[in-house]
Amino acid sequence: MTRARLAIATAIVIAVGPALAKVPLVNATCPGNIEVHADEGGPIYINGKEAKLHAFNDNYYEAKGHGVTISLSINPDGSAAVSYTGHGGANGIFTVK
Repeated sequence: MTRARLAIATAIVIAVGPALAKVPLVNATCPGNIEVHADEGGPIYINGKEAKLHAFNDNYYEAKGHGVTISLSINPDGSAAVSYTGHGGANGIFTVK
């Protein structure tokens, strides 16, 4: 790996690392038979499969996989709110356990 690539990879890990540490422990279900689990600090799993996680800031994340996009936001009191958007515009709110 060239020094430039190593420097870029290091910068990405440093930039993403702290944001991912804010992902809370979450277990949530949706009437559409979608199960979401997030370990504290990430990753996020959709129906048991690791999803691609994108941190927008310390309080909002999106995870994509299994045909849906999961939106995870952290409320000011520290609780989590989880919703989804699927193919064709289907959407819903999860019940956080």
